[in-house]
Amino acid sequence: MGDPRLNSLHLDPGRRQDFRRAREELLHARGVETLVTERQRDPDPSSTLIRHPDGGQTPPGLDYWLVDRDFIYPLKVGLNTVGRSSDNDVVVEELYISRRHCAILVHHNGTCVLHDMSSKNGTFLNATRIGGPTPLVAGDEIRICNRQFIFLMKSLSMPPAEANTRTVTE
Repeated sequence: MGDPRLNSLHLDPGRRQDFRRAREELLHARGVETLVTERQRDPDPSSTLIRHPDGGQTPPGLDYWLVDRDFIYPLKVGLNTVGRSSDNDVVVEELYISRRHCAILVHHNGTCVLHDMSSKNGTFLNATRIGGPTPLVAGDEIRICNRQFIFLMKSLSMPPAEANTRTVTE
């Protein structure tokens, strides 16, 4: 396993199998174009969290992000992991959140999908527990344990067939 964000050694054997199934489904869902885009990006992991700026404006340069009451969490094209472990893209320090709770897959074409990573307490989208990969649209509420995030994206120019997601304009 090449990506340390997706290791399963910390899990007991029963949960490990469930996590590995979820991991394989997630990795296969990326697609060739998203993999290429993911490999070409700058590997700077330092911008995982931004304190809400004064005036409530989103910092320039973000295409996809999560917000909670205090922070903005930038997302990148490709795999974005969310959980308690410090090597996640979005680190949420709360006891009941799994080390690798869920992942948001941002595809090269602008579509985004939420994946639960076989977490103990589940991942909820708009108050409904997800049972598998679930598409995201701007304004969706993601809840993991007691933490709520809003998924947002800036307005992208897409062909009409792909413009079935709500967007936020700057």
